[in-house]
Amino acid sequence: MAQDIDRKLRLTAALLGTVARKDLAAAFRRVNANTSFDIGRADKWLQGRAQPRERQVYEDWAKVLELDRPGQWVADCDIETFLDEICTRHGRDRKVLARDIEVFASRVNGQGPALSLAGTFVCYSHAWSPYFRGRLIRGELTVTTSSTPNRMHAIYTEVLPTGLLELKGAINIGKRATQGSVGEDSSGVPTLTFCLFPASPPASVLGGLMFGTTLIGPDAQPSVTRIAMVRLPGASPRLRSTAAYLPAQGSIAEDLVELGLRVQDSAAVDRHLAEFLAVGVNGFDQVSVPAYRALADLFDRIWLADVC
Repeated sequence: MAQDIDRKLRLTAALLGTVARKDLAAAFRRVNANTSFDIGRADKWLQGRAQPRERQVYEDWAKVLELDRPGQWVADCDIETFLDEICTRHGRDRKVLARDIEVFASRVNGQGPALSLAGTFVCYSHAWSPYFRGRLIRGELTVTTSSTPNRMHAIYTEVLPTGLLELKGAINIGKRATQGSVGEDSSGVPTLTFCLFPASPPASVLGGLMFGTTLIGPDAQPSVTRIAMVRLPGASPRLRSTAAYLPAQGSIAEDLVELGLRVQDSAAVDRHLAEFLAVGVNGFDQVSVPAYRALADLFDRIWLADVC
């Protein structure tokens, strides 16, 4: 007998980093274009006032979560078993995901500025290591809500030649900037610090500067780079398994497609990202507003086309 459907849907939304009901519906359509999961009925399901009757909805649900389980298992298992299964399958922190179970409902009922940033972003910046000079490096930023208004939990990861780098910290959302820092120990000294443009819905892309020191090299050199963070439709296992350093002359647009973003004009995406990531001159770097606005306009259109 189906149980805890509303809470399971909210956990699914938290796992995927979805922004609204339509994002969740889009995830189901990606695995089955003819799915019976639609926004109208999802309202009642999320509120616990009804449950899906069609068996196919649960089969699609299992595919969305990439589970080696039948749809009937998704329907019948209790919430704790469901949580354990998806955390094990996707390598997620159980406590973090459990804490975010009500986040999706909050977005539906009134999304605040902090909630609009919750999700998964793929990050592109210039490599600092002298061994990879001139290359771009890819990272993953996972943003989740906290109990403090306008403050988000953040986890930044890179797959380096030395192993997986995982840094934890927070993102603070102010009127004039979005700032944050992440680190790997309890010393209080951040490994990386971000200073980003304030985001506006749907927050399809964040951009600004990242500060820190080199992690791979003979010396810890103070460094800064421009960074572009593109929102993904959901968490991608590829971000935790593929080398962070992009091939020389590699296409970011092609990388985004492999991560699940629907990019129709690859040339435009590569051009705008290249312009945004271009460094300043004469020892000074300040990201221009037009460069960021062009990037936001481009990815807002991609994001909205993908979820609407």
